[in-house]
Amino acid sequence: MRKFLIVVFLIGFQLILVNTAFPCTTAVISGKATPDGRPLLWKHRDSDKVQNILRYFNDGRFPYIGLVNADDPQGTQVWAGYNAAGFAIMNSASYNLKAKNDTTRLQDQEGVIMKLALQQCRTVNDFQHLLDTLPKPLGVESNFGVIDAQGGAAYFETDNFSYKKLDANDPKVAPNGYIIHTNYSFTGRPNEGYGYIRYQEAEKLFEQAVAQNQLTATFLLQKVSRSLEHGLTGQNLYDEPGDAFRPHFVTFRDFIPRHSSVSVMVVQGVKTGQNADQTVAWTILGFPLTSVAFPIWLAAGPDFPSFFKADKDSTAPFCRAALLLKDRCFPIKRGSGANYLNISALWNTQGSGILQRILPFESQLIDLGNERIQTFEQNGFRRKTALDFYHTAEKMVRDFYWHEWQIDLKGNLQ
Repeated sequence: MRKFLIVVFLIGFQLILVNTAFPCTTAVISGKATPDGRPLLWKHRDSDKVQNILRYFNDGRFPYIGLVNADDPQGTQVWAGYNAAGFAIMNSASYNLKAKNDTTRLQDQEGVIMKLALQQCRTVNDFQHLLDTLPKPLGVESNFGVIDAQGGAAYFETDNFSYKKLDANDPKVAPNGYIIHTNYSFTGRPNEGYGYIRYQEAEKLFEQAVAQNQLTATFLLQKVSRSLEHGLTGQNLYDEPGDAFRPHFVTFRDFIPRHSSVSVMVVQGVKTGQNADQTVAWTILGFPLTSVAFPIWLAAGPDFPSFFKADKDSTAPFCRAALLLKDRCFPIKRGSGANYLNISALWNTQGSGILQRILPFESQLIDLGNERIQTFEQNGFRRKTALDFYHTAEKMVRDFYWHEWQIDLKGNLQ
């Protein structure tokens, strides 16, 4: 097994990966902090890779589902996902861990390591063993977040040669049962890195959720990944709706959702003793403010809706549709246009903004998904029930995008 891991890892090292690092906002949440006792893993992904897809893999010890860049047809890197053992992983880039004298040229191997972990790991301890045994330098500077089906939930703040483990079940480390990370590491050099303002906003929202016993997947999807309140200034763009009939631009920097946001995944794990096949990944594919959350069960196999998968254009229709709507929010393409959001397209006084239409529909979809989750908790996972849900929910989503915007989820704007 060790020899297999090293061979695969070295193959990953040989890939030419010239990726610009982008911010992400993430969290590991122990089951102690959630109303249902199930742990959560949240990644709000930012990247220059705007085309994301979901893929089902069966190339390791465990089958797994992963969030993959569409221009990576072989699936050599995975940016968030979970496997059949109930092990889940994601990361956020860190910028304050590497030693000042670290001259390692190898970099951007985070997706390679996460793929290896999904192929091989059953538990948080397995992942720790993987980090211990992989050849060094690792080619990373990253906060890896992991949960498992045995109650494990932790971050590993990892550089080329070492890591520090932060256990979300340890009250000394995580008194409220969760840990949030943006683009710096707690054990790294103080006051370096990025994402302090995003962290401040996420921490405020999490504290409110814990106080109200509402730290759920729905909270992460709808309240955190769609937060339009600025962590430093307190400006809340929901309080500044535009007019549907004319553009109104607002400065859009350092919110949790950003122009560079490309997807969201919330893995809802299982309680200790619960069958891992009840693990579910809630996924927003594409720009989070113009896309819809959808639950995916690995145990249902590879037959999740086709609009999440690469088609003949090598991109996912769901992602393309979200990007079409994103263009309405950011119509200025030259210069610093990405820093200015047309709030009128997203949220307006007439109630016709893109997100104003998405959220009520998405809530219906989430309710239906939660009904299936509760059924599985009572009666055990049933593949046919999951596939029936896919059939119903896929039609709902297709009809919704067509009715609201004449987008056929093949990416065509009529």
